[in-house]
Amino acid sequence: MAMSIDVDAGPVRRARSVPMRRALRRLMDDPAGGLWEFAQEAGGEVVRLELGPFRPYLVTHPDHVQQVMRLEWTNYQRTGMFWRPLERLFGKSIMGDGEQWRISRTILQPLFTTRYISTLAEEVAARVAGRVEEWDGYARSGRPMDATAEMSGILTYIVNRVLFGDKLSREDAERIVPAFDLVSHSLVARFLMPFMPYFVRIPGDRACLRGVKQIDDVVFPIVRKAMADPDDGLDVISVLCRSTDEEGRPLTATQIRDALVSVYAASSETTAMILTWLWLLLEEHPDVAARLQAEIDEVVGDGPARADHVPQLSYTRMVLLESLRLYPSGWLLPRHVMEDGVVGGVRIRRGSTVLISAYATQRLEEFWERPHEFDPERFRNGNTAGGERRHRYSYFPFGGGPHKCLGEHLFYVEAPLVVASILSRFRLSVRTPGPYTPGWAASLRPKGRIELGVSFASRDRSAVAR
Repeated sequence: MAMSIDVDAGPVRRARSVPMRRALRRLMDDPAGGLWEFAQEAGGEVVRLELGPFRPYLVTHPDHVQQVMRLEWTNYQRTGMFWRPLERLFGKSIMGDGEQWRISRTILQPLFTTRYISTLAEEVAARVAGRVEEWDGYARSGRPMDATAEMSGILTYIVNRVLFGDKLSREDAERIVPAFDLVSHSLVARFLMPFMPYFVRIPGDRACLRGVKQIDDVVFPIVRKAMADPDDGLDVISVLCRSTDEEGRPLTATQIRDALVSVYAASSETTAMILTWLWLLLEEHPDVAARLQAEIDEVVGDGPARADHVPQLSYTRMVLLESLRLYPSGWLLPRHVMEDGVVGGVRIRRGSTVLISAYATQRLEEFWERPHEFDPERFRNGNTAGGERRHRYSYFPFGGGPHKCLGEHLFYVEAPLVVASILSRFRLSVRTPGPYTPGWAASLRPKGRIELGVSFASRDRSAVAR
């Protein structure tokens, strides 16, 4: 099924290009879908998008993605004009490159291993259950809820323990969610016009700065208090406050702040967006929803979901993997070319921008049968299809290479627990009419507000009377 391209074969050539009028029109209308369309038409070859003064290369074939993200990653860095807007929010921590990325990654990596995350699983389960119980009010009143806001609220509640060691109040945690949402949407214009100098104000700039300030107003006081009175806790903020850089100097408040905000996004924003898409997918595929519900009924029963349930929720994991394939949160991964290179036979000059899109690659017909269909059965045997192992970079919702997302292992604990806890207690229905398409934002999210109706599971009708 898969097409193979020899990345070193043939003479160096110029990339085929997508004319500016078509590229701009498609990307403005449907950014993720436009990238997939250009990639599919190119059949895995590198293409250049003519966007006026900005002419990035779109790289989607798994061989080429692997070359850029892992084999030659030092030549394709997370810097340059496309990363500048994100630096307003994340600074130069694990979302960047260079010395600060190395320091932060070295410090934080042990806190996000499978082994360490497993020690937190019971606490994650308890927190999920407690937060989900608060939805009883929606079920009794019939009021719809905002899917993205509620998913983000649950994940922030979890991450508050893992990330801040409960140093963040519930009130402050709830201030962070809308601030991240504001920043994510306000970066659109900068993504579309990354060449625009920053002394020129464009739509979204003021909103972005306002959102960043709201986040800083919450995070910096916590950081400064923790630095003034450090403890021996194993939460991320305590570990960062005790850590030093490569020359033995304590990390600054700004360095700690940047690392915390970056890890927050990696461990909560990604999961919140995937769960938002999940409810839409289940609404459109009642057969999958029924199988998922049957598994949760059998494994969890009346709930609450516990950590020891997670390994038994095999179909739930398949559903989540397929949701990640169709709607990866990190849908656009730009890289700045440090020195002249060749990718797929195309000469790419120093200073150019390479765009990698998991959304596009994970829907390429050469690697995925019926790529736009929601079919969790694809993952029944893990990352294999027809007895053959899929290309490692045909599926990379958490990125790859040295920059692979730290929050991956946490996702595979918290996401099944959230889904199982919700569906062991409630039934959800989508109130917002479709179709549901991605919009321009830093993370892949549906256009507009998605409202969910909440009702008690039939076996829990007694809860209505309580």
